[in-house]
Amino acid sequence: MATVSAPEIASAYEDVRNDKTDTKWLLLDYESEKSDTLKLTATGTGGLEELKTHLSDDRASFAYARIEYSNDKESQRSKFILITYIGSNVRVMRKAKLSVHAANVKEVLRAYSIDVPASSLDDLDEGPIVVRLRKAGGASYDKA
Repeated sequence: MATVSAPEIASAYEDVRNDKTDTKWLLLDYESEKSDTLKLTATGTGGLEELKTHLSDDRASFAYARIEYSNDKESQRSKFILITYIGSNVRVMRKAKLSVHAANVKEVLRAYSIDVPASSLDDLDEGPIVVRLRKAGGASYDKA
């Protein structure tokens, strides 16, 4: 079981969801290699490209992000994604605990459209994620 109870996590979550702030994402990392306590590592305003600069091959992380896209000239959508990032050098025991810990994270970061599992930075390219969001939202308008 992961501990996800730090008040700054809940505050950052509300900040990402708030349309009146510029915050687009938050990042949670484990306090240490052996700890099951998650802490808020960073927040940002620069979208997925900025978020990717904070991820490491040596860490397993959870991120929550606002993705903004349009289906046409008239509509602008904001959707939220939950990212589970497992770097290529993460230890086997940490990987084994992640599915259980993800359930604890989802209790706190609860409103999102899709889960995005990622094991490389390429998995976080915005284009394919927007395609998945359009399909999940039922409003693709035949755009990729």
